Amino acid sequence: QVQLVESGGGLVQAGGSLRLSCVTSGSTSSIAVLSWYRQAPGKQRELVASISSSGRTNYVDPVKGRFTISRDSAKNTMFLQIDSLRPEDTAVYFCAAMSGLRRYWGQGTQVTVSS
Repeated sequence: QVQLVESGGGLVQAGGSLRLSCVTSGSTSSIAVLSWYRQAPGKQRELVASISSSGRTNYVDPVKGRFTISRDSAKNTMFLQIDSLRPEDTAVYFCAAMSGLRRYWGQGTQVTVSS
């Protein structure tokens, strides 16, 4: 079992920045990949970025150059630095962990970007 807790969301103006955090606990040594997803109102949840246990990162095209995913394995924490925020980035952001064949989810943190 893996537990995840996100924090760091909030209301920011367009062009601003936020740093989201995701603290993991439980069987953290079994986590192969950590990811950030987001779900905007009325839309499906979508992958934003991921980072493997070896540190390899992957981003979807709309966020490349603005989002940076990282992890501090010693603190069992993953981060998402979001710069140059746009109104279309408004969503609930979820962190997820792949452990074996199972994906675990956090409860989400709201990011709202005003224009």
